[in-house]
This record gives sequence, structure tokens and C-alpha cells, in this order.
Amino acid sequence: MDTVPSYTFSETASPVLVMCGMQNQYFSKEGLEKLKNELSERTDIKRPEIAHRIKEAKEQGDLSENAEFDAAKEAQSINEGRIEEIRQILENAVVIADGAKSGGVVVVGSTVKADAGKGPKQFVIVGVTESNPSAGFISNESPLGKVFLGHKKGDTVEVRTPRGVEQYKILEVK
Repeated sequence: MDTVPSYTFSETASPVLVMCGMQNQYFSKEGLEKLKNELSERTDIKRPEIAHRIKEAKEQGDLSENAEFDAAKEAQSINEGRIEEIRQILENAVVIADGAKSGGVVVVGSTVKADAGKGPKQFVIVGVTESNPSAGFISNESPLGKVFLGHKKGDTVEVRTPRGVEQYKILEVK
């Protein structure tokens, strides 16, 4: 179990979150650490910097035409919104297990080598927040990620794309 101040991350889905309609957010250990670091930076560094900017702008006097005050308040709003967003994500965070432990079945965290007739490509199935399709990291909620889940080496899956239906033969799962 990973912990940070006031947040606990489990390897399993929380029935309470499911009942409340909140979806789990899947992360690699590295991706979760990156998000925790962003939260820490926003609360420990950016928040005080913005508060200082607001204080300085207030000391200039009339706030009705103070562009620096308006800019600082806008920065504060954006920062606080992102802090809240990160906290909600962390409350629903599930650390994905190593895909190698899946018994050869594609799960979140698996690396899949597949061929759609244009040469083999490698994909890593990740949670939405870590997806980067151009780098081969596809979301478990993407059309391709969804069809890979639950399949194994040798299976052929079909995915609907804007260009029509494509078939992928799964060559390897790790």
C-alpha cells in the first residue's frame, strides 16, 4: 500500500467509490508519484508564491484597476482548481500491478505487442491520466485499450476506428 499524507492507495477497487459513481483512476507507481509531486509543488511552492503576489498587489492600493491583483487572483483560482482536481484523482487512485503477473491476459499495466497488418506495434495499457498514444501508452478506456483487455497471445480483436474496423492479432503480452 502506498501512502501520502491523508491519502491511502490500494491495489483494489473501492466499492464505496463505485456506489458513489466515482471511477477509479489507474496509475503506474511512477505516474502516481508524478501526480503526488505535482500536488506537493502546487500546495507547498505555487500556493505561497501566489499568496505573496496577491499580498503585494493589495499593498499597491486601489484594487479596482489593479491588473497584477487580477492576474494573481486568476492564477490562484487555476492553481486551487488543479489542487482540488488532483486530490479527487488521488482519492480514486489504484496502483496498477505489473502486467507480467496477469497470467498472459491483457490487464491495465500490460505491454501488448500486436499487428494490424502494418507491422507489429507495442502498446502499454495505462489509466486515462497517463495515456500518450503517440508514445504507445493507450488508455484502458480507449477503443483499442478496451478491446485488448481480457485477451491473450494469439487472440485477434476488432476495434472500430474513424477509418473503419481494424483487426489486431495479439503477438505477445507481458
